[in-house]
Amino acid sequence: MKKVFLISAIILISNFAFAQGCSDAGICSIGHGFQSTDKDVKNTIEIATIFGAGESDVKYFSPYISYTRQINDKIELSTKVTFSTASGSFGTRGAFGDAFLIGKYSFAAKNNTQWSTLLGWKLPFTSSNLKINGYSLPLDYQSSLGTFDLFLGTNFKYRKWDFNAALQIPVFNNNKNSYFAAYSGTDDFPTTNLFERKSDALFRATYTLNTKNQKFSFKPNVLFIYHLGEDSFENIFGKRENFVGSEGLTINGNLISTYNISEQKSIELSIAAPFVVRDIRPDGLTRSFVLALHYKISF
Repeated sequence: MKKVFLISAIILISNFAFAQGCSDAGICSIGHGFQSTDKDVKNTIEIATIFGAGESDVKYFSPYISYTRQINDKIELSTKVTFSTASGSFGTRGAFGDAFLIGKYSFAAKNNTQWSTLLGWKLPFTSSNLKINGYSLPLDYQSSLGTFDLFLGTNFKYRKWDFNAALQIPVFNNNKNSYFAAYSGTDDFPTTNLFERKSDALFRATYTLNTKNQKFSFKPNVLFIYHLGEDSFENIFGKRENFVGSEGLTINGNLISTYNISEQKSIELSIAAPFVVRDIRPDGLTRSFVLALHYKISF
């Protein structure tokens, strides 16, 4: 238990020590799709709230709700709908963000090992061009990036270890953002007119620790996320420009702590922090502090 509290302390300190927090267009949370569920339980509903602080003075309140259906011993389907409210010097703007549709197939367990695969889609509710009083807003105030994304993933479980890898590929870009920094009166946010985002690749390693009474579990994990190209925007002359330094590696540390109220109900607290960040992340997903609270009920 001492090791668990030490890891918790390190991650908490890191949250406040780094200027940039975890950037997540959906791929960071894809590990939830690989979590094992009781085969006797057919349905799981999860309600979560995420609090965060972003670039400049932007603060976030981002709830979501998800539903998972266990079809049989091998197939599981889940959906998730997100909402996000951003508040800062531009004002306050809230809207539905994205819908996620995820399918998981688990192979038979053998010798304390098990493989599973994952396929999913992210569908935006907006074209990433929300406005306040008719004024265009940077991506930091948008509830979605406006892209239709494909998820491909695989997971290998060995005893208390989980290793998963995933790709998030923007298949269709409906981003119609029209924010120009030159006309905004501030240089806090980069120009993101008609923003285009590249794909992400993820590798995550997770270790699970349970207390003797099985009431508490702790899952320290490390995520390696590589952004597979430079994002771009269209300048005032109609020419596309790349964000130099937006390609590269981000390494995040994460701790998930769960309290099992009963066999059907649980509360989960998640805290994350970066150890390595890219030079620039123009997608508006940068966070200096992230705290997530989840409530799950199964039946």
